[in-house]
Amino acid sequence: MIAWQDEAAVLATRPFGETSVIVEVFSAAHGRHVGVVRGGTSRKMAPILQPGAQVAVAWKARLESHLGSFTVEPVRSRAAAAMGDRLALAGLNAVCGLLAMVLPEREAHLPLYQRTIGLLDLLGQTELWPLAYLRWEQALLEEMGFGLDLSACAVRGVNEDLIYVSPKSGRAVSREAAGEWADRMLPLPEVLAGKGDASPAEVVKALGTTGYFIENRLMKGLGDRPMPVARARLIDAISRAT
Repeated sequence: MIAWQDEAAVLATRPFGETSVIVEVFSAAHGRHVGVVRGGTSRKMAPILQPGAQVAVAWKARLESHLGSFTVEPVRSRAAAAMGDRLALAGLNAVCGLLAMVLPEREAHLPLYQRTIGLLDLLGQTELWPLAYLRWEQALLEEMGFGLDLSACAVRGVNEDLIYVSPKSGRAVSREAAGEWADRMLPLPEVLAGKGDASPAEVVKALGTTGYFIENRLMKGLGDRPMPVARARLIDAISRAT
């Protein structure tokens, strides 16, 4: 028998038989992992197994390659913070949807896990969340090997008047260096580079750029999957906060 224990955030659930559910979690030491929770549809367990919930999990299986089963204990629920806030609910679903889609199974990503938990703990804090979410998407790209390099112009090496991002390299490009290729570049709002105005409008503009790389770089390598609909709902909610 193979077994381990860890702390995790619930990403998704789906029915398995009449009373059980398959639960997908993002755990600290074991990454994205899937297992069966027996009796997961019961009145006691169903409220615990909500997306975003923090749980203590114990997984066991006869062989490493088996689906295995989870024993789950609640640590803290985030449902209350999400249910009463349109932006928080959209954000929670966007985070869980993206992680379930892009994380390799059973591969630890501790820095991303820690940043994810920090982000989820900010749910309901409407003024802080849009910028925190933008930083999280940047961290997601970095962790998955598609980080943006916004420190200097990819063409001339200068670090002034950087207003574009190359869609091919993910590097910053200055106004002058872009020249006739400017209409093919992605915008580089100052907030994306860690400075300037962090208004909802600027965050939405920056999310257009990170979203390009998530969809056209990260997801292209995973079978060209579509962006989770929840992310579009989140961007709409942030726009309405402008």
